[in-house]
Amino acid sequence: MNKIFITFLLMGIVIETSYAQTENNKNMENLELTDNWDKVFPQSDKINHNKVTFKNRYGITLAADIYIPKNRKEKLPAIAVSGPFGAVKEQVSGLYAQTMAERGFLTIAFDPSFTGESGGEPRYVASPDINTEDFCAAVDYLTTRNDVDSERIGIIGICGWGGFAINAAAIDTRIKATVASTMYDMSRVNANGYFDAMDADARYELRKQLNAQRTKDAKNNTYELGGGVVDPLPEDAPQFVKDYYAYYKTPRGYHKRSLNSNGGWNKTSSLSFINMPILTYSDEIRNAVLLIHGEKAHSRYFSEDAFKKLKGDNKELLIIPKASHVDLYDRTDIIPFDKIETFFQNHLK
Repeated sequence: MNKIFITFLLMGIVIETSYAQTENNKNMENLELTDNWDKVFPQSDKINHNKVTFKNRYGITLAADIYIPKNRKEKLPAIAVSGPFGAVKEQVSGLYAQTMAERGFLTIAFDPSFTGESGGEPRYVASPDINTEDFCAAVDYLTTRNDVDSERIGIIGICGWGGFAINAAAIDTRIKATVASTMYDMSRVNANGYFDAMDADARYELRKQLNAQRTKDAKNNTYELGGGVVDPLPEDAPQFVKDYYAYYKTPRGYHKRSLNSNGGWNKTSSLSFINMPILTYSDEIRNAVLLIHGEKAHSRYFSEDAFKKLKGDNKELLIIPKASHVDLYDRTDIIPFDKIETFFQNHLK
């Protein structure tokens, strides 16, 4: 079982032009963006969909799907969405973004740096700093649009990007409301293991293993992948691993660009998370935060502990009865979109 845990842990096109794009176009990476609808969910007839690109503070060009309600007549509140960890915008984040656009928000679902259709080299590496910055860069982009009310911008982070969303809200005061759905604290789970089962000795052995991998990668001039969701699925796999398999490895959620559906992250991606906690200043967030988690989710403790640290009367924790971690990926009968809509309406005004 520990091996399964480690394996998982180490794991129509129109380009719209904005001010930021125009100013930085000559410095943009040349991305290859698909021109067909290749999401794992059906396209809504209530929204207009396009592709956009924008740069983060590190010069990496990010690719995003933008969803705009049809027949809009005024500047709209906007929401940037990303996650889960190891997923792409054609999966969960796109479903959340499209659904919120149907409810009157301009939304973007973006691929994080080094993944999906976004730029950045080497591929398939994660970073507590850069991935937090990706959310802030999405806010940058939204502020440049003349159809967005720049004073009414929120974000949604799912799974590992729930933690990055909270971290972004701690640094970026332009983010007026934050939703973290089925959240992982990626620093905590990489440094401590699931349910904080690792001690300092185990962490030291993990560091040795990962640094040995760095040596191997340097000699081979490549980056070895850790593997996505374990496949084939062992009969004795924990239920949450079976749940991941049921999403990422089946037609329900499989996508050819998804790390979790395929080869996973670079093995050495975990190193920076072990050394850099992402939620250090979450107790200083003054704007609204809504944490959503499933009652039966193995990861529920991440949201419950994160909520304990938040301060102010504009913070909420919503536990969904009988829901697992993965149920909040695509079970539209379970994901509390009515609550999410009301939350943003109340705090993006």
